[in-house]
Amino acid sequence: GVKDGRWTVLQLVEALGFCLENMDPRTRGRGIQLLSQVLLQCYSLLQEKEVLHLVLFYESRLQDHHLVIPSVLQGLRALSMCEVLSPGLAVSVLKAIFQEVHVQSLLQLDRHTVYSIITNFMSTREEELKGLGADFTFGFIQVMDGEKDPRNLLVAFQIVRDLIAKDYALGPFVEELFEVTSCYFPVDFTPPPNDPHGIQREDLILSLRAVLASTPQFAEFLLPLLIEKLDSELQSAKLDSLQTLTSCCAIYGQKELQEFLPSLWSSLRREVFQTASEKIETECLAALHALSACLSRSVLSSDSEDLLDSFLSSILQDCRHHLCEPDMKLVWPSAKLLQAAAGASLRTYHRITRSVLPLLLEQYTKHQQSSQRRTILEMLLGFLELQQKWRHVEEDESTLLSLQAPVCSVVFSALTDPSVQLQLVGIKALTVLGSLQGFLSSSDLELVVDHLTRLALHEEDSQSSEAAMEAAGSLAPTYPKVFSGCMVPRLEEELQSEREESYRNHHSLQQRCLQALAAVSTHTSIVRETVPVLLQHLQKVQKGTEARNTQDMVSVCQSLHRVALQCQQDAEGCWYFHQTVVPCLLAMAVQAAMQESTHTLPGKALLEEEVLASMIPVISAATTHLSPELAAQSVSHVVPLFLDGEVSFLPQNSFPCSFQPFGDGECLEAQRRLVALLMAFICSLPRNVAIPQQEWLLRELLALSCSCNCPFTATTAAKCFAGLVNKHPAGQQLDEILQLAVNKMEPSLAEGPRRMQALTLLLWVTKALVLRYHPLSSCLTDKLLGLLNDTELGPAAADGFSLLMAESPDVLHKGCHADVRIMFRQRFFTDNVPKLVQGFHGAGPDVKANYLKGLSHVLNHLPKPVLVTELPTLLPLLLEALSCSDHVVQLSTLSCLHPLLLEAPQIMSLHVDTLVTKFLSLTSSPTMAVRIAALRCAHALTSLPTTVLLPYKGRVIRALAKPLDDKKRLVRKEAVAARGEWFLLGSPGR
Repeated sequence: GVKDGRWTVLQLVEALGFCLENMDPRTRGRGIQLLSQVLLQCYSLLQEKEVLHLVLFYESRLQDHHLVIPSVLQGLRALSMCEVLSPGLAVSVLKAIFQEVHVQSLLQLDRHTVYSIITNFMSTREEELKGLGADFTFGFIQVMDGEKDPRNLLVAFQIVRDLIAKDYALGPFVEELFEVTSCYFPVDFTPPPNDPHGIQREDLILSLRAVLASTPQFAEFLLPLLIEKLDSELQSAKLDSLQTLTSCCAIYGQKELQEFLPSLWSSLRREVFQTASEKIETECLAALHALSACLSRSVLSSDSEDLLDSFLSSILQDCRHHLCEPDMKLVWPSAKLLQAAAGASLRTYHRITRSVLPLLLEQYTKHQQSSQRRTILEMLLGFLELQQKWRHVEEDESTLLSLQAPVCSVVFSALTDPSVQLQLVGIKALTVLGSLQGFLSSSDLELVVDHLTRLALHEEDSQSSEAAMEAAGSLAPTYPKVFSGCMVPRLEEELQSEREESYRNHHSLQQRCLQALAAVSTHTSIVRETVPVLLQHLQKVQKGTEARNTQDMVSVCQSLHRVALQCQQDAEGCWYFHQTVVPCLLAMAVQAAMQESTHTLPGKALLEEEVLASMIPVISAATTHLSPELAAQSVSHVVPLFLDGEVSFLPQNSFPCSFQPFGDGECLEAQRRLVALLMAFICSLPRNVAIPQQEWLLRELLALSCSCNCPFTATTAAKCFAGLVNKHPAGQQLDEILQLAVNKMEPSLAEGPRRMQALTLLLWVTKALVLRYHPLSSCLTDKLLGLLNDTELGPAAADGFSLLMAESPDVLHKGCHADVRIMFRQRFFTDNVPKLVQGFHGAGPDVKANYLKGLSHVLNHLPKPVLVTELPTLLPLLLEALSCSDHVVQLSTLSCLHPLLLEAPQIMSLHVDTLVTKFLSLTSSPTMAVRIAALRCAHALTSLPTTVLLPYKGRVIRALAKPLDDKKRLVRKEAVAARGEWFLLGSPGR
């Protein structure tokens, strides 16, 4: 009635008069409760005068019987949300609550109501409340004092934060406000099981920390408390204290810290020197860093003591001498403390390094063992990495610049040391030095390139070789002229040299040259030097006749792929690479295909599946990041090449015959294989690039995928067709081409010699449509489900479900601009798993395995949170799948069950007997991968509740003794890990 305007609130009060004035407090309480419930729904409709009368009424009722108070507070909460509240009423209400209500004697919900009233007034009547001065703060302290419920504490802590942040007067009550909040520090709260409120210990910790670290006024009370908790034995208290100290340093200055610095440093040093906990060490270092940064920020007046300098002097005095003992246990704790302080500011860095760097250089020379030198160089590296924070070297202050010669000498000596581990640290240090602007001279840079080239090519250990290549790649953008002028020519010379050494050594050197050329190609000017070298080598290998040609070509393509990836973020480099490499690769492939067609010169290696497959990622990576304008320019050449045989844009384009990859005849089989390269290019184009003659191209690809006898060619044609269909705009043209595809597939799937080609096409087209949520996808998926009953195609159709759900490496993924909708896997699961389950129950015994295989593939690629929700329904089927004789089904099911054992132990424990039996049985499988997966699942079983597992402990331990003697090392390794966990099951502390 009040909402509709038929009643006013004052009329309601009059109507409730009998209840509100009744002598029985319970009756009065029910009357006020009803009025308060109405107000909570209608407070926005009240007039100013009504609010005034209601406030006066409710204030008077705060002196009523304790049974009435909860309903009174609910009414005041409703009134505190009124926008028409007259000035002064907020103060009046709060004064009444502070004076009349003993808040901590109320129930949790009623106390929460009081906090809500205060919060509402603070957000809308701030200036009025500030008029109360420190009385408001004192009143709130009385309200909060003794609060224990975590739900209320979160609100109360927020009120304290607002008091401080919004500059309410604390007056003489700073210590009282600190005491009323700090009594909860450190937070000791464990949420009850199945807590509906969802409040975690971490929520309270962060909320309290925000209060304690909100004002420097708390410093004199808080810092002694933190030092006391740091000295306690409780690890959680230490962690909380350290994190709170770090937070406080953001707002403290020298004045707040001065008195406590010696004690703080003593506690931090002790913890880092003595703790066995990595967490505590990390937080101690963070706190020391924060302290040093805080002291660095503080403005120094001319007559005050330089606290930063004296603080750093204490750190140096306690830590520096330990750096002279690289074999002792305190060397690393000391180095970490010094580095934590040095990283706080440029000033602390100069102060620390001025003392430490000369000492480390001296110690490196003094100690001769590689292990000791490695420790010293790692410490030196830590200080060098800190200099990177400021990126440049200041000539007037930098200790590092004054030590340039000895630092370079130490790093270069590490690069020539026989110890691989010392070399690796030296390479890291070299990379850091190179990143410091202006540190290395031109002669030093030439020496850097010499060392990196030597290590990349001639160092026996592959770790050092790979690290040197990575270092060259990271330094090349900073010094492109040095690397293109010194390193690239040397690599080219080594690549072209015909050495009189064993094939294996020569081949290994060539491999490293190719890898190094790719690694250093991280700047466009260097790419212009390296790409021609790589292409020239590929042409040279193509003309050769050695048996190794295939592997050599694959190696060159792998290097080109790496260069392509490194060029993608630079538009100029990307376009240069594309217009240089793609035509060249196409020209070489066309040349080889024509030689094959005319039975002339050897070029067969280039047409092998392995080589063509290695070219696909090169062309794809060179195309995906092109701008639409440049991509359109390129597609106008490539499509006519395949449809019309237009070769004029290819380099060295004098070919012995015409190029007809879609033509008929066995002699054109080699040319048809090059559709793989068309797929790589055209399926990587941005979606907004128009493809010339697209409908004709789609028809040719469709015909080739259904009619070709070569599985490689048929598959790449199907993938290319699917890639184009996925990006094709919706409409009549797409519907026609899809209908044509269905008409081609259906008769071929029913019978004939090309059933497998038709299935491959069905799978790829279905995937293309499933990804974009096309309506036809459900019809094609149903055809695929129907094929699971086919004795010939059933196993391949079941494996096809993995193709539908998995990420495809070369087409139909987001990286090549495919139309991939979010959650397509969840949608496919919802639509098709019930059909798979129904089909399994109705299938004959000879094809049941196909349904299980298809189901396990779908589940294996489903996001685990989705799978957990459906687990109770599907688990019996998964367990049945483990009994299937097909090892692919077994492996897929085991890989599906493994994460579920970790993420859904309660559900899995209901089937523990079956799980133990199946897993132990499969540890004797003839397939190694199944044995390993079964042992991993047996290991994961230990995450189930211990009480459920204990009856099986002896049986499992006995059964796992057999795979300890397995002939395969990887199986033995998993058996040891699993059996060890089962031995420890039920032990104290587990």
